[in-house]
Amino acid sequence: MSETFPEVMNVEEVCQYLRIPRSSLYKLAQEGKIPCQKVGRHWRFRKETIDRWLDKGEAIPDRPNRSHLTEFAEAKREDRNSMYPSNNQ
Repeated sequence: MSETFPEVMNVEEVCQYLRIPRSSLYKLAQEGKIPCQKVGRHWRFRKETIDRWLDKGEAIPDRPNRSHLTEFAEAKREDRNSMYPSNNQ
């Protein structure tokens, strides 16, 4: 079950290597969050660099941290309550 990956990988190979969807890899590459470079119109990834990146603990999160959204929603709720006080006071 051990798969050998080339020294320089393309998008499909990196997706297999990291076990992530293609859309996630493109997003990481475009945002500069994964070490890579474009050769013409094609993304290329050095396996050694990807391994070092993973070793540094900068692994791809399963799910983005959304705690800031909860805080934002709570603040909006407080603002709305202060602007429109209920008649039950």
